[in-house]
Amino acid sequence: MAAGFDPSGRLPDAFTNAGTSSFTTFLSKVAPEMLPGRRPLPPGMAADMAPHATTIVAISAAGGVVMAGDRRATMGNLIAQRDIEKVHPADAYSLVGIAGTAGIGIELMRLFQVELEHYEKIEGAMLSLDGKANRLASMIRGNLGAAMQGLAVIPLFAGFDLAATDPARAGRIFSFDVTGGPYEETGYDAIGSGSLFAKSALKKRFRAGLSMDDAVRLAVEALYDAADDDTATGGPDLTRRIYPVVMTATAEGTHRLTDAETAAIAEAVVSGRMENPGG
Repeated sequence: MAAGFDPSGRLPDAFTNAGTSSFTTFLSKVAPEMLPGRRPLPPGMAADMAPHATTIVAISAAGGVVMAGDRRATMGNLIAQRDIEKVHPADAYSLVGIAGTAGIGIELMRLFQVELEHYEKIEGAMLSLDGKANRLASMIRGNLGAAMQGLAVIPLFAGFDLAATDPARAGRIFSFDVTGGPYEETGYDAIGSGSLFAKSALKKRFRAGLSMDDAVRLAVEALYDAADDDTATGGPDLTRRIYPVVMTATAEGTHRLTDAETAAIAEAVVSGRMENPGG
C-alpha cells in the first residue's frame, strides 16, 4: 500500500484540499522520491552508464518557430538507439527538445508537460511563454545534484507567444544551462554534442523572416551538418527510413511533420549534398 493512504482507500488531504498550481511542488510534498532530482545516487560519475540524446535545433520563422532533433542516442562510443524521439510538444503552443541523459530527459519532459497542464486546470488560464520557460528552469535546477554526477539534462524550449504584438515575430526560443539559468536566444539555437556544427551552419544561412518551409529545410540541413562532423549525431538514415523529428509552433498550435514530409525534405538534402558535400 502506498505511503500516506489509509486502509479505507481514501485519498490523503493533500489530494482533496485546494493546493498549488505547480504540479512539481505538489509532487515534492506528496511523493518527493518520484522527482528525478530527488532520487539517491551512488557516489562518483555516472555519465557512461546511461544513453545520451544529442542534437536539437530551433529556428524562429515568420509566424512561429521550428524545432528539429536527430534520432540517435549514444552510450560512450556505441549507438544505444537509432530512433529515439527528442522533440515533443510541451503544450498547445510550445515545444521542448532534450539533450543529455536520455532517460532523465524524457522523464523531465513528461513532468514539464504535466506541470503546464496542471497549472492550466488549476488557474483556468495558460502560463505565458516566459512563465513556461521559468517553470522549466526551476525543474532543471532541481536536477542539479544528478547533473554534477554526469547525469545532466539540457533542454531547448521554443513556442509561439500568444501575447506578442506582431504575430509574424511571435516565435521565441529559450536555452538553459545546467543550473537552470534561462536565456532567450535570437533567431536560432542548438544544443547537444553536435550543436557547435549545427549553429555554425545556421549562422551562415539564417535570415530574419524565413518562411516556415525554408526554416524546416534549414533545420534539417543543420542537423545534417552536425551529423557530418559529430559521431554522436545521427544523419538521415535512408536505409532504415529514420529521419529527424521536425515540429512547428504557430498561432494554430503545434504540429509535427509527417514521416512522408520529413522523408521528402531529408532525401532532398541528401541528394543536394551528393553534388555539393559541403552544402
